[in-house]
Amino acid sequence: MIFRQMFERESSTYTYLVGSEGEAALIDPVREEVPRYLQLLSELGLRLVVAIDTHVHADHVTGLGELRAQTGCVTVMGERAGSDCVTRKVRDGEVIAVGALRLTALATPGHTDDSMSYLMGDRVFTGDTLLIRSTGRTDFQNGDPEAQYESLFERLLRLPEATAVYPGHDYKGWTVSSIGEERAHNPRLKATTPEAYVAQMRALKLPNPKLMDIAVPANLACGRV
Repeated sequence: MIFRQMFERESSTYTYLVGSEGEAALIDPVREEVPRYLQLLSELGLRLVVAIDTHVHADHVTGLGELRAQTGCVTVMGERAGSDCVTRKVRDGEVIAVGALRLTALATPGHTDDSMSYLMGDRVFTGDTLLIRSTGRTDFQNGDPEAQYESLFERLLRLPEATAVYPGHDYKGWTVSSIGEERAHNPRLKATTPEAYVAQMRALKLPNPKLMDIAVPANLACGRV
């Protein structure tokens, strides 16, 4: 297996490349970084077959459309995504094949109503649902703190403790965690009831992402506007 974690500084976004048997997938690509991804794919001798967004992003413009235009790859989002431009919308439990690798879609709404995570063997790509020592905000794009509580406590935290957690963003320099580590040390996960978690999330007073008014409509068009 080939695995790379890439970082886009402006939005603190992680993009992941996974590859096997000459095929590759990119998870949460950023439009401005597309030339960098294509260079890396060429250097590693990989053909991009799938590009995935974990949800409709509000802080950067996706690279899905540009990657499909340049490589012919399949573009993927969750079934509730409003992006009709994607090639394939996946449901909870659907499997995406990349060479010998298998990525299983997990519906994890809450940050947005279309949020999906992707489980691949010993690791899970959590988008903005579970962050390292934090969780994604729930105050726009049909966010729902109660739904996020269920996604966290009934889905992600039920994975084996050794499962590596690779989030969609990090703002403090963390690169990877684990389900057990987040269960033990994530302050947002100390809430013992759905009511406590909802109250915690509703008490947050966060500014909107600075690119939100540009990114959301652009991402509904797969970044090609």
